[in-house]
Amino acid sequence: MINSATHTESLHPSRPKLDHALTPRSIALFFILLAIGVIVSGWGIFEDVDEAGAVATTWLPYGLLGLALVIALGFEFVNGFHDTANAVATVIYTHSLPANVAVVWSGLCNFSGVLASSGAVAFSIIALLPVDMILQVGSANGFAMIFALLIAAIIWNLGTWWLGLPASSSHTLIGSILGVGLTNAWLQGRSAADSVDWSQVSKVAYALLLSPLVGFVCAAGLLFLLKALVKQKELYREPKGNSPPPPWIRGLLILTCSGVSFAHGSNDGQKGMGLIMLILVGTLPMAYALDRAIPVTQTTQFVAVAQVTHQGLTEAVKGRKVEDPRTALMEYVRTRKASPDTLPALAAVTGIIADEVKNYGTLAKVPAQAMTNVRNDMFLTSESIRLLGTQHLDDFSNDTRTNVKEFKRQIDEATRFIPFWSTISTDPPS
Repeated sequence: MINSATHTESLHPSRPKLDHALTPRSIALFFILLAIGVIVSGWGIFEDVDEAGAVATTWLPYGLLGLALVIALGFEFVNGFHDTANAVATVIYTHSLPANVAVVWSGLCNFSGVLASSGAVAFSIIALLPVDMILQVGSANGFAMIFALLIAAIIWNLGTWWLGLPASSSHTLIGSILGVGLTNAWLQGRSAADSVDWSQVSKVAYALLLSPLVGFVCAAGLLFLLKALVKQKELYREPKGNSPPPPWIRGLLILTCSGVSFAHGSNDGQKGMGLIMLILVGTLPMAYALDRAIPVTQTTQFVAVAQVTHQGLTEAVKGRKVEDPRTALMEYVRTRKASPDTLPALAAVTGIIADEVKNYGTLAKVPAQAMTNVRNDMFLTSESIRLLGTQHLDDFSNDTRTNVKEFKRQIDEATRFIPFWSTISTDPPS
């Protein structure tokens, strides 16, 4: 009886052989890399918590952290082997590289992309989440939403991978976030308009919609150009046998594989980092709510900018006060509808932040029990300034507008950071 795989290979001798079982060496390498990632993550968390001077009174936060990180890293792992095929398909199909070499090379390029990433994509993903989830991520409701969106994305990625469907992990994660936001709004009796930041969603949606079209047009244009310049007909046909293409074509294919892998790491690799940072802030705020590495000199400058910003905003609103400025800002960030209380609330919370940081001296000295509140004040202020934009700030003086923008930049620097160990463990080369 003829084996089906052997029969298929005899009919299509030019097809790459992809049905080889993993060797013991490959399995050992995988578990070694996995162990390194776990050790780096554990040691990084231990050092950060120890430096924060936190004393563990219960193991519950660490248990939740472990469970959440396993799920988040599980998503990254599935995302990695799910999307690897997109990068290596051409070099394997054309025999430019053996399958195992192509996958390892793609993993190294992907890892390099993660190391070179700025973190901007990571925090743009977080900006899509419901406001109350970001502010109360350490609550049972916050963890339920994180678990729900990650598990849903993992199930879809595994399902499409199993069926051989080339689905996008980015589309999957965005869909999971929207599902979590809409469900959360429905359970709390709010409208869908208040579920997520739809302005941010529209920007991401445009990118997700346009990117396949741009890729299609550019690829088609390059193919027509290549056909016009290169007249070797065999380059546009199915590969014959196991021979690789001419050296210059092979080099281009390997170069594009490397570029796609690097771009995937520098872009898609950040999605997991943003969610992992949100998990760390929720479980261990004393170590991750604020960037404790910011030096004293920079903290002093931060306080000075906060004070002059508070003074300028207070003068702009003519000293008008709001009874509960935090609630007013949270309502504005959630609904994105400015009210007469929005600017006075922004002025008040800016002053609160200046006093808090000034009293503590540095961000590293903010007590563990106050970390979450200080970070939430900064988040509300930064998001309010972003949403107000030029529409509501044009009436201010040039100095006030400049101070407001600088204040937002320094807030983001204090709250939007990713530890180096998290970057390494999120996307190890594999």
